Amino acid sequence: MRNNRGAGWRTTSADRERIPMMQDRTWRTSSYSVGTEEGECVEVSLSHDALVRDSKNASGGVLAFSVPAWQSLLRSLGSR
Repeated sequence: MRNNRGAGWRTTSADRERIPMMQDRTWRTSSYSVGTEEGECVEVSLSHDALVRDSKNASGGVLAFSVPAWQSLLRSLGSR
């Protein structure tokens, strides 16, 4: 993932509220991570929702999923 916050992006009040929330959460790194800077890995935080972020850019963008959507995604990936 890349940080898309360039000249065309602005910080919103929702972004400012989300930053402290993300810092208070427990993030888990994939067991498939190779643990190197070159490794492509994501971190997931599960609470009342599922947040996913790039482990190399923890302050960057976050994908948010509802619990049912997250479970559906995992089932879909597991069936491959």
